Amino acid sequence: MSNATTTPYQSFLSRHFAVLLIAACLVFIVCLVHLFGSVMVQRVVIEALIRIVIVVGIYIFTGNSGIISFGSVTFMAIAAYATGWQTCCEMLKPITMSGLPSILRDNSYPVYVSALTSVSLAALAAFVVGLILMRLGGLAASISTLAILFILNVSYSNWETVTMGTASMVGLPTYITPWIALGAALIAVVCAWVFQNSARGILLRATRADEVAAAACGVSLYWSRLIAWTLSGAVMGLAGVLTAHFLGTVSINSYFLNLTFLALAMLVVGGMKSLSGAVVGVVVVSTIVDMFRRLEAGVSLGDTTLSLPAGTQELVLAGVMIVILMFRKDGLMGGKEFCLPKRWAAVRSESVTSERNAQ
Repeated sequence: MSNATTTPYQSFLSRHFAVLLIAACLVFIVCLVHLFGSVMVQRVVIEALIRIVIVVGIYIFTGNSGIISFGSVTFMAIAAYATGWQTCCEMLKPITMSGLPSILRDNSYPVYVSALTSVSLAALAAFVVGLILMRLGGLAASISTLAILFILNVSYSNWETVTMGTASMVGLPTYITPWIALGAALIAVVCAWVFQNSARGILLRATRADEVAAAACGVSLYWSRLIAWTLSGAVMGLAGVLTAHFLGTVSINSYFLNLTFLALAMLVVGGMKSLSGAVVGVVVVSTIVDMFRRLEAGVSLGDTTLSLPAGTQELVLAGVMIVILMFRKDGLMGGKEFCLPKRWAAVRSESVTSERNAQ
């Protein structure tokens, strides 16, 4: 009887198969779109990649801690406005945002510098907020994150000399291509994967399984959650920068309850306990939303235009969520990551064993 052994390559592939598969699929899709996709298809793919960054950003905290965050979109708004202040047209800012500091009002900065500083500001804001909120747990923490979202929305909606209130900030450079969106999505996915497999990530998932037992074993609930919350804020800030420079406008109403619940729906549908589930949820929900959005706009069949009533996509999405959760309460992925097929792994193991025996 021979003992099955694995090579370092096979061991690496087995441990990181999920993130490698996700990255390979995203790269393949973007390559296809680059070669054969129309401008409209490219925009759809960019939107989907940005949604992956958003949902993965929420997953970093919610998926690992088990605490549902209703306020992560707050850091998208912070970063979006920050990059808007730095890159918006210099001629408009003194007129529309006269309350800005002169260093922002009278100057514009390179887009990549603004992206870096905006993401850093979002991470800093998440850290400061987390110093208070991460002392809470369970429902209290979830409601507190929702309170943060409302505080920012009310503040920015009425800070007219700096944010233009509920009006839209326009004139931002639109430089987001499928390749840039792909790079951002890969950064978000890799950050989430590295964190969940780090010592802090493993400890945080232990608190998700049994908070009392984890605390009794000496696991620091506070610092584990604070690190995850801060990293989540940074990734959400990256999503905010992408959204701002994809649309070319920033409006506070774009970063409120609609986006929050859509992102959470994607996470729940795919399964909030795994990174693979977060990505699968984005793909499934984005497909449903985009398909029914087109049907609501109307489809031409010869001389006839057929369209669905407004709001159909919300009803269908709600129905899909109910059906999925009825049969798979942990989402489509059931809290599991993509893994190597057992047959392939067994063949590889037997092959390596045979080679060693022959030697």
